[in-house]
Amino acid sequence: MKAPVGVILAGGQATRMGGGDKGLLKLGNSTILGHVIERFSPQVDAMALNANGDPDRFQGSGMPVLPDSFSGFPGPLAGVLAGLDWAAEMGATHMVTAAADTPFFPADLVPALLAAAEDQEKLIALARTENGRHPTFGLWPVSLRGDLRAALEAGVRKVVLWTDSHGTAYADFPAGRFDPFFNVNTPDDLAEAERILEGA
Repeated sequence: MKAPVGVILAGGQATRMGGGDKGLLKLGNSTILGHVIERFSPQVDAMALNANGDPDRFQGSGMPVLPDSFSGFPGPLAGVLAGLDWAAEMGATHMVTAAADTPFFPADLVPALLAAAEDQEKLIALARTENGRHPTFGLWPVSLRGDLRAALEAGVRKVVLWTDSHGTAYADFPAGRFDPFFNVNTPDDLAEAERILEGA
């Protein structure tokens, strides 16, 4: 199978960081989003960013910016749908998502998700660690975008409610020195991310 396209989900409102875009916060010599792009780009065929508001703030990323097609910040599923619509335009059969506030996710995320979906014979695959499921890190078939649109129109907002209705494969990732899906939600988390980066 051709490498899937990748969509970085940056639709959250970052209320615990005082608003704004968490991905644009400085981390080391780059931004959180810069670290995500660096990890993601070798794993996917093309990349886009799901974000709402003025797309010009991401101009330096070199990626198309995909707004949610549902108003009112309905959550990650709306970002998944925006990504699937873009993936369909790109002629892709599958899309992988990653969160914009998670700078240390595994460098083998995409192959692990593809292998899990194939081995467990499921359409959708999500990342999982001993800390639980990570539903913003997933493999999504473009063929389910009509079903997802209908679910959002029916009021479904929780990712796992929708994925569980289709059956889900899981790619298990071990935690090393830190959880690879550690995400930056607070100023303390940003300080911890700096410590992780210094020890990398």
